[in-house]
This record gives sequence, structure tokens and C-alpha cells, in this order.
Amino acid sequence: MLTAGNVSDMKAAPALLECVGRMRYLLADKGYDADRLRRSLRDAGAVPVIPGRRNRKRAIRYDKDRYRDRHLIENAFCRLKDFRRIATRYDKLATNFLSAVALATAVAFWL
Repeated sequence: MLTAGNVSDMKAAPALLECVGRMRYLLADKGYDADRLRRSLRDAGAVPVIPGRRNRKRAIRYDKDRYRDRHLIENAFCRLKDFRRIATRYDKLATNFLSAVALATAVAFWL
């Protein structure tokens, strides 16, 4: 799913979670820190592993050991950004950009 650069991560979260299906844990960064998202994850039977933002009035408890594995996700995005076309987003159309991301993923991770 592709959104504009000025759109919050939380806008796309519900649509992405509908596509995922069943899961045990959701690892996410502070951009996904929202009570509404945490509630919907718990209702679906998943455990949110999301640190709270610094300006929260009540501190959020999360599994710090499990959150350490999130670097694998960041490594995958870093690997994709090795491709100049992906990092600078030369394509104007979303379909062309997503096709380039799919091609870069195939080259980076399967070849």
C-alpha cells in the first residue's frame, strides 16, 4: 500500500491490518502509538509491541526483548533503499513505483 509522503502512518494502519490476517505480535515504532490501534490489536488477539511516545501522560509497557528484533525490518528497508530508483522515487505514478519496489525486492532478497 502506497501513501503520500505527508500522510501519517496511522492513516494506513487499519487497511494494512485487514490484509495481514491472524498474528500473535505486531512490532511497530512510535509512529503507530495510538490507543485505538492497541485496542483493535488486542481485540484481534495480537499483542502490540509498540513503545509509547515521549509525551504520553501514562507510560506504556511493552516487550523490550521482542522489540529489539525490529531492526530486521529496518534492515530490509535499508536494503531496498540501496536502489537509487527506490530511494529517490523517480516514478510519478504509484503503480510504476510499486512495480519498481517489487523488482528491487526480488533482486535484493531472492537473487
